[in-house]
Amino acid sequence: HLHTGGFVLYDLSSSYFEGTTCPLAALGYNRDGKRGKLQVNYGLLTDPRGRPVAVSVFEGNTGDPKTLMPQVEKLQKTFAIEQLVLVGDRGMISQKQINELKQREGIDWITALRTGAIRKLVDGGHIQLGLFDERHLFEVTHPDFPGERLVACRNPQLALLRAHKRQSLLHATSRELEKVRGMTSRGTIKGKDAIGVRVGKVVDKYKMSKHVVLDIRDDGFDFHLDDDKISAEAALDGLYVIRTSVPAQRLATDDVVRSYKMLSQVERAFR
Repeated sequence: HLHTGGFVLYDLSSSYFEGTTCPLAALGYNRDGKRGKLQVNYGLLTDPRGRPVAVSVFEGNTGDPKTLMPQVEKLQKTFAIEQLVLVGDRGMISQKQINELKQREGIDWITALRTGAIRKLVDGGHIQLGLFDERHLFEVTHPDFPGERLVACRNPQLALLRAHKRQSLLHATSRELEKVRGMTSRGTIKGKDAIGVRVGKVVDKYKMSKHVVLDIRDDGFDFHLDDDKISAEAALDGLYVIRTSVPAQRLATDDVVRSYKMLSQVERAFR
């Protein structure tokens, strides 16, 4: 299923564990929403069609990037594939892993930038959002990514979905904070510390603390939404940037994006 110079997809998942005797079970980033449960992590290598080629198990507290280089070792030594293009998400192929991959002969990679790096490109004018009115993807270069190709993409459907989700969460946060404000005015909750704990539970529940400005006092609190931060985040809705070391003569711009989207095949294999 794998061949020299071809694509290899890799991703990590986990399953929570009932019991105490598994030597790999540990507390870690829980994808099942089972807080406080031990878990086991497992990585899956597939071909471009998502056909599983190899599986590896790891302790439940092992971070995604730490599992990557053992896979490269396996591919090059055990499978004897000297040249390949490794495809992984932005949580898997981080800058540290990219630096290590650059030291290995024959390894190219395709991944994506994190939100902070994308915002830096937008704020610096390297990605002009107006260009998305003409086309949904284009290549850019930046001195922070020497020898790499950056492909900026925008998915209008994803942008609408994220905008709707954020608005729903902001509405729910405001509604719950209004309830807490009513409790403070009635004297049900008193004191700055007690009010702060109750308010904190609300903003943490909906993960909207970055968009809410709070003024907590002993006799109550006020809040308002930070429109500037909301607008700044909304500008990036549906925007993602693929980064790759594969040269243009080997892989066209559109094919870079298609290759990254192949990771959905690994998700299907997990399911």
